[in-house]
Amino acid sequence: METTEKLLEKIVHRDNLNLAYRKVRSNGGSPGIDGMTVEEALPYLQKHGRELTEKLLAGTYKPSPVRTVEIPKPKGGTRKLGIPTVIDRMIQQAIVQVINPHFEEIFSDNSYGFRAGRSTHDALRKAKSYIAEGRRQVVDIDLEKFFDKVNHDMLMHRVARVIKDKRVLKLIRAYLKAGAMENGVITRDEWGTPQGGPLSPLLSNIMLDDLDKELERRGQAFVRYADDCNIYVKTPRAAERVMESITQYIETKLKLKVNREKSSVDSFF
Repeated sequence: METTEKLLEKIVHRDNLNLAYRKVRSNGGSPGIDGMTVEEALPYLQKHGRELTEKLLAGTYKPSPVRTVEIPKPKGGTRKLGIPTVIDRMIQQAIVQVINPHFEEIFSDNSYGFRAGRSTHDALRKAKSYIAEGRRQVVDIDLEKFFDKVNHDMLMHRVARVIKDKRVLKLIRAYLKAGAMENGVITRDEWGTPQGGPLSPLLSNIMLDDLDKELERRGQAFVRYADDCNIYVKTPRAAERVMESITQYIETKLKLKVNREKSSVDSFF
């Protein structure tokens, strides 16, 4: 595996930042708390790009709080979405482009969410193959407010297992601690990673890779898509046993909360 001790220079390299900007521009999206649009970011970067790069290299860059909005859930209710500024979205994207390949080398083959070349169709195909093998009992684990509950120290410990450039670790933590602005008030917490920025999906997979590894160690047949995990077993008794033991693992080892009302054991006949 390529060394990860000097990654910041790759992150702030002109080619990588240009690629990140093009990605952010193609995704579109609303402005953050500074009101800057994707189109307005280009002239800003042309004027201040060198200064931005110098701040990142010096470790003095401070991310802005995200702008909080509420969006409807498919099954009712709302969830909070954190919208970073365009510049912060670009920097997060630049980080992801450089560090993601190092994590792809270790991520589970049973993890499908937010990964290049993998889709919900692939996850469904894998699930159907388990059911065809006779694993018709499905343990559906729902994590309660996963993105709000992640402990920063535990998450950064897992990032640091792979990424050895302390400057990059400091920058990622700065994004975790940047906070959110809602109704003009900035709040900061030691928990949570706001949904809405390019870093969030990768960080969720990093945090839950321990769950994947534990399920693999136990020889379980499973499919995970982001914070939704299904485990396939052959008997109702095994399903109840797995539900209990995996819930205990998630809550004691990962310090995350399983939503018992939404988690369930289902049968396919």
